[in-house]
This record gives sequence, structure tokens and C-alpha cells, in this order.
Amino acid sequence: MKRILAIAGSDPGGGAGIQADLKAITVLGGYGMSVITALTAQNTVGVQAIFELPLDFIEKQIDSVISDIGVDAVKTGMLSSSEIVALVARKIKQYRLRRVVIDPVMVAKSGDPLLRDEARRTLEEQLIPLALVVTPNLHEATVLVGFEVHNRESMREAAMKIHEMGARNVVIKGGHLERESIDILFDGKNFREYQIPRIETENTHGTGCTFASAIATELAKGKSVHEAVSRAKSFMTTAIRFSLALGKGHGPTNPYALIARETERYRVLERLKTAFDTLREKAIGDLIPEVQSNLGYALPYAETSEDVAAFPGRITRLGDSVVTITAPCFGASRHVAKIIITLMRHNPEFRAVMNIRFSEKIVTACEHAGLRVKSFDRAQEPTNVKEREGSSLEWGTEVALREGEIPDVIFDRGDVGKEPMVRVIGKDPDEVVRKVLRMRRYVRE
Repeated sequence: MKRILAIAGSDPGGGAGIQADLKAITVLGGYGMSVITALTAQNTVGVQAIFELPLDFIEKQIDSVISDIGVDAVKTGMLSSSEIVALVARKIKQYRLRRVVIDPVMVAKSGDPLLRDEARRTLEEQLIPLALVVTPNLHEATVLVGFEVHNRESMREAAMKIHEMGARNVVIKGGHLERESIDILFDGKNFREYQIPRIETENTHGTGCTFASAIATELAKGKSVHEAVSRAKSFMTTAIRFSLALGKGHGPTNPYALIARETERYRVLERLKTAFDTLREKAIGDLIPEVQSNLGYALPYAETSEDVAAFPGRITRLGDSVVTITAPCFGASRHVAKIIITLMRHNPEFRAVMNIRFSEKIVTACEHAGLRVKSFDRAQEPTNVKEREGSSLEWGTEVALREGEIPDVIFDRGDVGKEPMVRVIGKDPDEVVRKVLRMRRYVRE
């Protein structure tokens, strides 16, 4: 296991600083170690106090870790004074550390300063020249280069300027750009851009710390700088997309989202198998539509159809019962996946859906069974949606969810070339099956 040392301040709220560093390193499979430079009293609203640790104690922490355990990569964060910056630079030189990621932390998410003015010159002259990668955001880049960094062109100019300070690779983070979210990597010769759709959320506390720690972890594994940045960007995208609305200000990112999604794969498949066995025993063949049925279940924090499991070839009718061609697997149904992922954007707890045959009697039975029913009209589907392959179900689900509450059932009465359909929704396949069977009792009455 690769050893990654984070040298930074402590955040008692756990969203940034050493706490965020260790979470990211651990989730990405590294062995995280820490040297604390300062204690802070902070939360999602702001920084209330900072207590710098004595220089000799910071030095003893560094010596203790490196002389015994060793280091494969190091990441620096909050180094609040010129003396601390100089000390860290001296220790990096002493131990000849090569995989060094410098996150030039200057201001907290709340706007509170975390780096004294006099320390900036020391950062530029002594620490940045030791960086394999330096990761300033737009504000930090502006301070370092002396001109406003606010678009792609100025980001490229800033990256070249910071590279001239001695950093081998510069990543300018563009998370604060108004219309796009793009990071730019400059290696002294070439530029690379890492762009994702903007994620609208206030909960971005700790993004800089987590991103830099993720890069350091990937570098420790032997990845190239480009690959390390790319992997860290993907990791951060998931952490931000499923960020946590904790506290009264900027909530933290969620580095656990990635591992939670991966560790659930086996359980998701097993629960789908169990739910299907129940459906087969109850002989629900009369509920299968002409286009067949499917039962899907998503991983926590699902983002694409590959994160949603369903039955390849769908669930088909065999007399009064149902059969499948094979066991469930991930990526087996884009249609079911689109519905589930749309639901999860509104409430991530609702991760399962099954489509069944439509009839007015079935809709009435759902209502008599006490299920909350909503619908959408395919005749109102915009032309641009119809023209985009696979967009209809996403649009229809969004329409049905306009009031906010997740229903038990969403149906439509079809359109030209579109079979009408009922979709039963639940938090897991067991809940979906229970709702289907409860409704079916009323169909038979």
C-alpha cells in the first residue's frame, strides 16, 4: 500500500484540511499519514479561530513519520505563515521528496484568510519550485500571478506564469468559472483540459484539499501526472455530485460516494434475484406488457446506466408466470436506468423501478391499494426531446415529479408508436415487488 503524507491544517468539522485529506487517501486505496500545521475552529459557515503549532513540533511530526514509515507522495495544504512554508520546503529538500503536490491554500470556502500576506512570497520562492504539481484555484492563481484569472485564456496565461516559478506541472482549477467547470493542466509544453457539466450545489467545502490529496494518491501509485489529474477529477466529480447538505453554510463533499457505490455491487444483484424469485412464485404473467418488463436496481450514487442492474433480455411472460434469459447484470437496460437515475436526482433513496402493463383497471387498482399515482402525457412531449434517443422517459419522469414528492407509480397512456406503461417505484426491489403484488390483489377483485 502506497504511503501518502498530508501536511496541512486541521478542520474539526471534517470537511476540509487533514480530515478531508485522509478520507480521500483512504477511499482511493492509499495509506494516509498526517502532519498538522495548525488547529482551526471552523465549520461550514466560517473560520472562527486559528492556532498555529510551534515550528519545532511541526518538524518533529515530519521527522517521526518519514524516518520510520517513509513517504511515496506528499501533499501540502494550509501552511499559514512564512516560517511554516519555509520549514516544509526545507524538509522536502532534506528528504528528497519528488512526488510533491502543493495546494496553495489561501482562503477558506467562507472567505476567511488561511495564509498570511507575508507568506505568499515564501510560497512562490521556496515551495512552488519543489512541486511536481501545484493546484491553485482562480483566486489563488490571481494572487500568485498578479492579474485576474477568470476565463480559459487567463487560466492558460496563469499556468505558464506559475510554471516559470519552478513548478513542473500546474493545474488551474476552474470550479468558480461562471458558465463552465474546467481545469487546465500545463506541463511546460502542452495544455490539457478536464471539463465536466457544472454541478449546481453550495456544498463544496473541502474540494481543493480532496482534489490535491487524490492527485497525490494516484501519483504514489505510479500514475502519470495527466492520468493522476484525470482520475482525481473523476473522483471529485462524484464527491461533489453527492455532496452532503450538512451545517448552515457550505456543506462538505462526499468522498465516500465512490466506495459506497462499488461495495454494493454484489448486494444489488442478489436482491434483484430474490425479488424476481418472488414475482415468479406469484405468477404475475398477466402484468407483463407487449414490450416485456424489467426490474432495475441502482447502486448508491448511481450516475450512468452502467451503475444500474437489470435483467438482460427483459422479464418475459411464460403462461401465467414469468422467466428471464439470464441473471441480472449492470448496464442491461438503458430505459429503466434513465428512470431510476432521474428519480435519484430528486431523492437518492429511490433506486428501484419495474414497468408493468397499462390498463385503466390497473391504474384504478393502484389507487385502491393506497399507492400514490402520477402520470405524464406523451402528446405534450417537446419535439427536441422526441428527437433525442432515450430522452422520453427522462422527460416524462421529470414531468411527473414536478410537485417534488416521489410517487409509488408513474404511468402514461402512450402515443403513436409508444405502448402505454405503468412504472412501479421503490427504494429497493423488495419494496417494488410488494407494491406490485398489493396492487394486483385489487386488479383481481
